[in-house]
Amino acid sequence: MTELLTAAQMRAIEAAAIASGEVTGLELMERAGRGVVEAIFEEWPELKATSHRAVVLCGPGNNGGDGFVVARLLKEWGWEVEVFLYGDPERLPPDARVNYERWRGMGTISPHDRAAPDFLGCEGLVIDAVFGTGLSRPLSGEAAKFVRAMARQGVGVSIDLPSGFCADSGRFLSAEDPEAYNCPEPQLIVTFQRGRVGHMLDQLARVDARLKVVEIGIEGFVPKRVRNPGGPGDPSIVALTSRTTARRSHEKSVILGVSRPAPHKYTHGHALILSGPSGRSGAARLAARGSLRIGAGVVTVGCPLDAIPEHAARLDAVMLRGVADAAALAGVLEDRRINALCLGPGMGTGAREAGLVGAALESRGEPRPTPDHVGRGSPRLVLDADALTILSHHPDLFAALHPGCVLTPHAGEFARLFPDIAAKLAEPATKGPAYSKVDATREAAARAGCVVLYKGPDTVIADPTGRCAINSAHYDRAAPWLATAGSGDVLAGFIAGLMARGFGPFDAACTGAWLHVECALSFGPGLIAEDLAEELPKVFRALGI
Repeated sequence: MTELLTAAQMRAIEAAAIASGEVTGLELMERAGRGVVEAIFEEWPELKATSHRAVVLCGPGNNGGDGFVVARLLKEWGWEVEVFLYGDPERLPPDARVNYERWRGMGTISPHDRAAPDFLGCEGLVIDAVFGTGLSRPLSGEAAKFVRAMARQGVGVSIDLPSGFCADSGRFLSAEDPEAYNCPEPQLIVTFQRGRVGHMLDQLARVDARLKVVEIGIEGFVPKRVRNPGGPGDPSIVALTSRTTARRSHEKSVILGVSRPAPHKYTHGHALILSGPSGRSGAARLAARGSLRIGAGVVTVGCPLDAIPEHAARLDAVMLRGVADAAALAGVLEDRRINALCLGPGMGTGAREAGLVGAALESRGEPRPTPDHVGRGSPRLVLDADALTILSHHPDLFAALHPGCVLTPHAGEFARLFPDIAAKLAEPATKGPAYSKVDATREAAARAGCVVLYKGPDTVIADPTGRCAINSAHYDRAAPWLATAGSGDVLAGFIAGLMARGFGPFDAACTGAWLHVECALSFGPGLIAEDLAEELPKVFRALGI
């Protein structure tokens, strides 16, 4: 996984680098500004060839200092550059003030209240260096007016993040309705050393921009626990799922089982997918195909007797078992080779289904066999869709959740399961760091006592110890066509299949979520849910596994 940083963590890393004597704050500001200019030329190579016009909007902090460096470097490149300052130059931080004076030796600086008529409608590149990661108060008054004018004009580049956003939550800090606010939406966001947690969340992640992370030479001061995320229980770390997520647990043998010379199918795990009645069985089939394709050695669909013909007409490699009620499920689970269950897709929410959820949660007794490479196992459950609705209506079943469970709610299901947490997340972001989807998911996981995967383009996965990861479908991994009926059922099947293979709940959720998006990206527009599982072999080949 790739680590993300909060604003406070980045400040601490910079402070440690400066305290070491290896670099000064002024040198870091110069590196940052140079990195922004290089990112501009990398993004738009045609801008490097000839002179152009830039309008640099600088703020009252070190973000503004970065802007002064960018202005100076572009001026040295031969550009026509105009600079506007929001704030009092006498109150600039020391390093920003030095770069302010350096720019004054090359060009003029106009106050912000003269910016709007001058840069609105300009044909040059507008660079936003007004408010960066240090913003902790909502925009109001002149600041709000200035940022609103910037948003109307259109921004080419934002340094660190678009002005007005919270670096930790991705939420827009405004005294007004943030959803109605005209937020800056740059074409390019340039940040330093690591992405920020907020880049991957909420409103900021929905900005239609490209994100560029620039190295500024302080990697040695990033704490080891941050450079190697994924360990249990460090609530200060948020990881970003990546290609290594799908490979790192046990390399190639974990997903495809190629390390054993002649593996028996049950050594790859046995996933049981519980289905609804006839006419509502498609979601379970989607989950079953997902489990099978991702590598479960055996997949069985357990369903009411009337649904067996319907499943049999559509499934070949998947086995079928009649599961009429909770007692029947308890009998099926006497087969100790079944080590992962998926409940919810198309299952229904009646008394029978509540009984099934109860029986599944009661099955946690003795450890069940899992593939040798992960040692001892235990019954592991994915609870999705209708199973989540049942949990929200039955506090006794919610109380029976255990660390072997994964809950996979979308926003509506999350609000039913955790109404008070969802209400906190829905409150206006009036100060930073604002309450975030990461905070909400961690709180939910701690309460449930199991892994919670809070779905969305900014999927957040957390376990009860505080371990947390974001699976982003934004920026270069944007896949809007993944919002299609049945895609969540496939994801539930992916996670169940990986847990059958021996992945722990948190790793299964992270890996399944990453592969889910990767399959969508590989297939492209026109995707329907049935395509996701069938795209997995192509994705595995591309990963070299």
